[in-house]
Amino acid sequence: MIKYKTLVTALAVTAGLFSVSYAANAAYPEKDITVIIPKNPGGGTDTTARGVINMMQKDFSVKFLPVNKPDGNGIVGMADVAAAKPDGYTLGMVTVELDIFPHQGKTKLSYDQYESIIAPIAAPAALIVPKDAPYDTLDDFVKYLKAHPGEVMMGNSGVGAIWHIATMAFEKEFGVKVKHIPYPNGTADIAAAMAGKHLNGTLADPSSFKSQVEAGNLKILAVMSAERTKMFPDVPTFRELGHDMTIRAWATLVAPKDTPKEVLDVLRASATKVANSKEFVDYFLKQGIDPTNIIGEEANKMMKDDDAMYAEFLAKIQKQ
Repeated sequence: MIKYKTLVTALAVTAGLFSVSYAANAAYPEKDITVIIPKNPGGGTDTTARGVINMMQKDFSVKFLPVNKPDGNGIVGMADVAAAKPDGYTLGMVTVELDIFPHQGKTKLSYDQYESIIAPIAAPAALIVPKDAPYDTLDDFVKYLKAHPGEVMMGNSGVGAIWHIATMAFEKEFGVKVKHIPYPNGTADIAAAMAGKHLNGTLADPSSFKSQVEAGNLKILAVMSAERTKMFPDVPTFRELGHDMTIRAWATLVAPKDTPKEVLDVLRASATKVANSKEFVDYFLKQGIDPTNIIGEEANKMMKDDDAMYAEFLAKIQKQ
């Protein structure tokens, strides 16, 4: 009888704990959620973040509050996310620079300090130039660079950031030299400089330049992707043109490491629902982005794999 009573008591306690846990899960979120964006308003990372959280917000009775923290080429904002209390009320975007900067000694941040919710974009580098530039193809551009060594000004997203890395890889592949001009606050500044003819070109996410391309101010010569993009199907890939170069810039909505699984499950379920919606696809296509729906652990793996790739590439560059 004693054993029976003990078992009944234990089951009751267990059931009570389960109910409390379930209730806590069901209650999340109980207050507004801050989302840190490590880039300036108007750029690709910013529009991506705002689009996703605006759609996710419809699943909840609270607001997602975006806060832009572009200082330190995004390091400050990403560090604030990593240091936040892991309770689901501070989320943030991390960008591919998270896999680059640590191998340049710029930060001690690491991909494993975060838990991914969704990576809605993984955009390829595109070679973009002014419409009236004296080159219409990748081959023309390379010939021009060789005839004007070190003179052509190429905009990038900051020294050592993804589009700077893409440009260095371009230089290495074609044996050319360009003048690197950093714009660490995001691609919106590069787009403005390109439109104002302060730059000769850039290797960057084509989505940030969609309106300028459609307006006839800029043109895209080639993209560093395995396949042509849906948004610009007439633009050839570097691979098609004989150069096997694929560089992608992703942005991932994350929570700090040690965020409870129950909270992550709620956020990932909402993100999955959003990613499978027509609204999600339409929003990103309108921005000139081919959206992805890399969720949860799959996004964690992407960040881990790219970290290993950039570690190897940067080690080779630094030895030269």
